[in-house]
Amino acid sequence: MGMRTILVALALASLMSTNAPAQQGQIPGRAGAGTLKDTLAAQIRLQGFSCDRPLGARRDAKRSRPDYGVWVLKCSNATYRVKRAPDMSAKVERLG
Repeated sequence: MGMRTILVALALASLMSTNAPAQQGQIPGRAGAGTLKDTLAAQIRLQGFSCDRPLGARRDAKRSRPDYGVWVLKCSNATYRVKRAPDMSAKVERLG
């Protein structure tokens, strides 16, 4: 397993540690951790996408399901839809 795969797996594990939605932009179940937008930005960067400066992240309630979170990540240079399931890398779609 490569280092990139290990880092993506760790990022996924930390975000999927609880089914509770993020409150006030914090990562669920992680007191004192970085914000959700920063974590999602780091994850998509590991997967080869560009996010110069994360501006915000919001959960897409219509597309999300239990154990399958969908987020819209707005960066200074692009907007992405990030689909996340446990133990898998994110599916990233550039929106704009």
